[in-house]
Amino acid sequence: MHTPSLQDTTAPDGVCYGCGASNPHGLHVKSRWDEDGVHVIAEHQPDAKYCGWPDLVYGGLIAMLVDCHSNWTAMAYHYQAEHRAPGSLPRIDCVTGNLGIKFIKPTPMGVPLTLRAKVEGEVGRKSRVVCEVYADGVLTAIGDSIFVQVDTGQLATAAHARQA
Repeated sequence: MHTPSLQDTTAPDGVCYGCGASNPHGLHVKSRWDEDGVHVIAEHQPDAKYCGWPDLVYGGLIAMLVDCHSNWTAMAYHYQAEHRAPGSLPRIDCVTGNLGIKFIKPTPMGVPLTLRAKVEGEVGRKSRVVCEVYADGVLTAIGDSIFVQVDTGQLATAAHARQA
């Protein structure tokens, strides 16, 4: 049996399309610490509607999976750096500062995808996350991205103020 995911523990009310536990139409990505204590892992089986070229996973789906999983990896590392359990208050939130994806090989449909990520370097306001995507054990893509720790209340206020 799997331990509860970071998403379920920390943000059970999350509405993100990729990883929100409360989004009825979402993908429900579930990220967990790997038993090695270094990586955060997730598994996903793409539905046929996420086909790009025939029999290949749409690259945009891979980017979304890397984005969500890498963000949760950054947050998990922040909790760890503060010697706190995920879900403890005050909540730690991060957003994508820069998303980079390198497609190594075509990703076939019909096989499980495994995402394996870790923070490279220091855990800080901005943290670099490297996320590997494996299709049935074969490396097909690598995400190299920056995630920024934020106050989501201030972020929402700033976003809505620009619309006025």
